[in-house]
Amino acid sequence: MRTKRLTLFLAVCASFCAAPLVYPAAAFAADAVVIQPRDGWYNKALVDYDFMRQNVSIPPKKGVMIIDSRPAARQYDVGHIPGAINIPDSQFDKQIDKLPADKATLLLFYCGGLECMLSHNSAFKAEKLGYSNIRVYPAGSPDWKAKGAQMSISAAYIKKLMEDKAPYVLIDARPKRVADKGMIPTALNISDTEFDKNVDKLPADKATPLIYYCGGLECVLSDNSAEKAKKLGYTNVLTYPPGYPEWEKLNAPATPMAAMAGAAASMASGMAQAMVQLMPGKEKGTVTVESFEKVWKQNPGSVMLVDVRDPKEVAAGMIKGSVNIPMNELEKKIATLPTDKPVVFVCGTGARSGEAFDTVKLLGGKVQASFLDADVKFNADGTFSMVQKK
Repeated sequence: MRTKRLTLFLAVCASFCAAPLVYPAAAFAADAVVIQPRDGWYNKALVDYDFMRQNVSIPPKKGVMIIDSRPAARQYDVGHIPGAINIPDSQFDKQIDKLPADKATLLLFYCGGLECMLSHNSAFKAEKLGYSNIRVYPAGSPDWKAKGAQMSISAAYIKKLMEDKAPYVLIDARPKRVADKGMIPTALNISDTEFDKNVDKLPADKATPLIYYCGGLECVLSDNSAEKAKKLGYTNVLTYPPGYPEWEKLNAPATPMAAMAGAAASMASGMAQAMVQLMPGKEKGTVTVESFEKVWKQNPGSVMLVDVRDPKEVAAGMIKGSVNIPMNELEKKIATLPTDKPVVFVCGTGARSGEAFDTVKLLGGKVQASFLDADVKFNADGTFSMVQKK
């Protein structure tokens, strides 16, 4: 009996010892995945779809850069992972300025699938430059798309669709007051908060490409609307995350819908007295960043700062001392706003904060409302930085 057991033990041991022992890229790490390495791959750190999902977000996750190593015009422009920047492997050495200064940043490279070497090539090049936290998603864009994850397109591809007069519907998900100042040509404005009231504006053919955009990488409205469109059964829903700010920066022609007066408007007398230190901005209902920052520093208790972003955004950071009332909940919570001191609305780009102001002016009675028309960066420690919109 003892001899039989010893023989069985040796047989089992031999079978294990004969087989190659394959560890995931980062053995025993939280992001460990079992992907069979291949010759020529960046086998040190391979990740899968689930790991990518944890690190892909709009706004982009801090400390993470996603890099699409494919050529621009025929592949990246046509469809890429949201938030990814394009550094074609063939242009890597010429575009290293796009890489982050912090070499501990998590770099996630991907390209066109298991047969594509571009992401691996670029990963090796980044390592030579001193980057120490590199991963490669070898299944790449085909796997991402096959699993039904959101795909994004570039400004160049939108321009091509326009030039080719291809069938598509381009949708600006920002509030009307913002979209009225300028939209991408051919765009239709359907505010994300008004989505359910405007589904009749969407095409009857649910295979029609729908392209959503809003106020830049800090704006989640286009992503929100894209998800709603998918739930309605639309099968070709895309996003353009850099949105109108990038389009405008690229000197593409804007299409003003109903230009609003740019001169500073005086506020109601009662509000003006209550907001002695808050100076009105160019846009009706706004206060200047300079005056807000001064008041917030010297006497934050004199105003109520309301962050109207979604809870997911706020979880990553919000201004210390502010309160969160998501835009889609504001109407039913207006009664909770004070009337004895100014209420200032804030978001990441000024779009939803402006919509909040409009909502309160319509329904809020004596609430002394205003908003910040600014690009705002929210830090996890409660600090912030703001840049006034021009």
